Amino acid sequence: MGEIRVALAGIGNCASALVQGVKYYSNAKVGDVVPGLMHVDFGGYHIRDIKFVAAFDVNRLKIGKDLSEAIFTEPNCCVRFANPMPKLGVKVLPGPVLDGVAEHMKEPFKVYGEDDDPVDVSEVLKEVDADMLLNFLPVGSYKATRYYAEAAMKAGCAFINCIPEFIASDKEWAGRFEAAGLPIAGDDVKSQLGATILHRTLVRLFVDRGVIVDETYQLNIGGNTDFQNMTMEERLKTKRISKTEAVTSMVPYEVPTRIGPSDYVPFLGDKKICYIHIKGRKFGNQPVTVSAKLEVEDSPNSAGMVIDVIRAVKLALDRGISGPLISISAYAFKHPPIQVEDQVARRWVEEFIQGKRER
Repeated sequence: MGEIRVALAGIGNCASALVQGVKYYSNAKVGDVVPGLMHVDFGGYHIRDIKFVAAFDVNRLKIGKDLSEAIFTEPNCCVRFANPMPKLGVKVLPGPVLDGVAEHMKEPFKVYGEDDDPVDVSEVLKEVDADMLLNFLPVGSYKATRYYAEAAMKAGCAFINCIPEFIASDKEWAGRFEAAGLPIAGDDVKSQLGATILHRTLVRLFVDRGVIVDETYQLNIGGNTDFQNMTMEERLKTKRISKTEAVTSMVPYEVPTRIGPSDYVPFLGDKKICYIHIKGRKFGNQPVTVSAKLEVEDSPNSAGMVIDVIRAVKLALDRGISGPLISISAYAFKHPPIQVEDQVARRWVEEFIQGKRER
């Protein structure tokens, strides 16, 4: 059915896992089971149909490098699972800084100097004929995310928002993309099996079995720059909202809840460790408590989800569907326009692939 032309905003660990994943599974056969993907053939599009055509970052060590090299450049620490990585013929370009870099992250992110000018993102997207722009900026990038969303619209590109800034789930932004005739998916990508999906499942189990949930928390630690960036609480407002609503939406009553990043532990690298606590009451008001620990390599945990999102967005483009994509957003993101149980969202996506559901 042709290639899918993807541009990347932010070449951090998540982008590294995505780019590697497309290469790693490029020879997968239809019918193969690929961990983390719904299908090798997703509505007629194979994994290898994804082609990266532009990349934007603010790291002076990445700018000018081929994307295949930039994804392994400091401070990235994503595990290498696609070796060797072929040249992709895409040079990383300087994007605007705006609020994409917190004060304490200027050195870790190796931000380019004042003499370097950012490119006009919308013009680049037009030049490379991109189908969609994928947002992997750091958490807390309010202005920068909206800059890239605006640039995508100007260039006639779809937009995929993988971070906890509310674009697809915001009625005004969703309406603007619909008026522009462009699809949008988001917000804040889920992992294949991460803290949010595990927490949602456990809480839903309590509710389905008639156990009253009295309190719950989720504490996360990690050693990549995502966690370092989130040591500043002001960068975390939407992240906490996104992760909290993803869990509390499973409970039909209010529950004391605390969810979010807890600490940055440098020697963990790209490893993420999550602690989940749920306390409730069963028959006779007798107590029941569940405590769980999850340990994963953080960045590859969402790459498969993003590959499915890319292909769903391309199907929407092919079909002339504009505005928020309800099915894939509910399945793949923590803060979608419509929040439903995960098994319902997956069924919706299957129906979308088959053309039985419009969006």
